[in-house]
Amino acid sequence: MSVDDNDEISRQIRRITEQLGNKNSRRSLLRQMAGVSLGLPLAYALPLLGQAAGDQKASQQPPSQPHKTPALPPSPSALSPQDDQLLDEIERACFLFFWEQANPQTGLIKDRCNTRTKDTSIVASIASTGFGLTAICIAEKRGYIPRNEARLRVINTLLFIWKKLPTHRGFFYHFANINTGERIWDSEVSSVDTAILLCGILTCRQHFNDRGVNGLSEAIFNRVDWSWLSEDTTLLPMGWTPEFGFLSSKWDYYSELMMIYLLGMGSESHPIDPQAWTAWKRTTFEYDGLRYIGSFAPLFVHQYSQAWFDFRRKKDNYADYFQNSAIATDVHRRFCIELNKIFPDYSNDLWGITASDSDKGYVIWGGPPAMGPIDGTVVPAAAGGSLPFLPDATMRVMRNIRKNYPQAWCRYGFVDAFNPLKKWYDTDVVGIDTGITMLMAENARSAFIWETFMKNPEAQRGMAKAGFKEYQPTAG
Repeated sequence: MSVDDNDEISRQIRRITEQLGNKNSRRSLLRQMAGVSLGLPLAYALPLLGQAAGDQKASQQPPSQPHKTPALPPSPSALSPQDDQLLDEIERACFLFFWEQANPQTGLIKDRCNTRTKDTSIVASIASTGFGLTAICIAEKRGYIPRNEARLRVINTLLFIWKKLPTHRGFFYHFANINTGERIWDSEVSSVDTAILLCGILTCRQHFNDRGVNGLSEAIFNRVDWSWLSEDTTLLPMGWTPEFGFLSSKWDYYSELMMIYLLGMGSESHPIDPQAWTAWKRTTFEYDGLRYIGSFAPLFVHQYSQAWFDFRRKKDNYADYFQNSAIATDVHRRFCIELNKIFPDYSNDLWGITASDSDKGYVIWGGPPAMGPIDGTVVPAAAGGSLPFLPDATMRVMRNIRKNYPQAWCRYGFVDAFNPLKKWYDTDVVGIDTGITMLMAENARSAFIWETFMKNPEAQRGMAKAGFKEYQPTAG
């Protein structure tokens, strides 16, 4: 690729970030970037996107250099009663977002919400709605709301999704009008956001386990035509639009993609070929002597599929993905601590960088390797979404933020991001970040979502076709 090509791609990516502002989520940014990169490797394109979003120079970030003695892998740990109490407070607050920032008639939930003023936005996301349906199950189990109210909201949501929410081959548009369900922002029919919605629906089916919820859940899931998505390829496309057809970008590297492939293989009505599981690449990374499968992408890619699918004590022909995420989380913690030389707020008690808001807008950032305009911003969902993987390390962060950064707390839990060095605190919460924090907090406490979701025959079938088998991990 020539220097001129690189410059042109950089200009296009900058135009995208300027046009998008705050309104689009991480996957939209990644897809938009992929659309202009013309097959450019993610390793090159993501740092470009980060450069376009801010002024921080990559040269200001220290290179990742292994220590002389390789680090030990993270060890299992348990929650204390005080930890459990804090996580309950966090879950209660997170749930309020999904309950209050929804239209009770449609069940659709806002993509994000400004917590400092009255929020009048009408943009819902199907991913936020999927997290919200799961949150309702947690809230009913924990006694935050009565069962009859929880069930009524779920039934209303499923009825609207089944009868009125626009769909193409059973897949849904990424963003929708919260009141009507109409497509917003010319958004794509999204494979991963549909998968997140389906995970929420299937969780409701097993938790409520009554005729109405079961029938609607099965109908919505069985309508999804996975075979259409995989008709000409074993690598599933990220989405489709009526204007341009399938997006050129595909789910081809390890990421949150696992839930898509597993649901598709688990479908009885329109299954995808199990060979698709072996088609995507599993790139090995090494940091500080720790090896893991990863991507040139933020920490959330190690979290999302594992909010529902239970990978504990299981592995396929490639990896134990639960242990893999624990190592990736620990690597990210170490990476942030190394950045303390430049950004002194980062420490063993305050770390976590994943795609989030910043004082300059929405940013794709993280590492290692360092990507994006890292500036000392802390994203609570980075640690929150990894609570089951590293309870001790992540709870240190949760306790520290809750105790020492009161402006980072709001009615709906932690704000999306904050920067102690700049004294900047976000005004917003983002549904998918609030959602991953709530679900993983509950999994860390009780494994409730894992145990409930995995009762679904679709989930069991998908993991069986992928070749997962139970085993007993060895320590160290």
